[in-house]
Amino acid sequence: QVQLVESEGGSVQAGGSLRLSCAAFGYTYSISCMAWFRQAPGKEREGVAVIDSDGRTRYADSVKGRFTISQDNVKNTLYLHMNSLKPEDTAMYYCAASMNPACLMAVVDIPEQWMYSYWGQGTQVTVSS
Repeated sequence: QVQLVESEGGSVQAGGSLRLSCAAFGYTYSISCMAWFRQAPGKEREGVAVIDSDGRTRYADSVKGRFTISQDNVKNTLYLHMNSLKPEDTAMYYCAASMNPACLMAVVDIPEQWMYSYWGQGTQVTVSS
């Protein structure tokens, strides 16, 4: 089992920055990928970014060049650095973990969220114009 605990999100004005973190506990050695998803009111949950155990990353087109996903393997912590935030980035953000070997392509390329078995509690990010 893996438990994921996210940091608090926050509220910023457009153009601002935020960093989210997600600490993983339990059988973290078996994790193949960790990812960030988000869900805005009235919309489906969508993949934002993913990083695998080799450090390879994938990003949604909407956040490329603005968001950076990273991980600290010593602290078992996942991060999402968000810059140049826009009002359309407002959403509940979730971190997730997968042990599936195909997980890298399952977040933004061929969305298969079912591969992600472990989810954080979610944290709200609000960007005002």
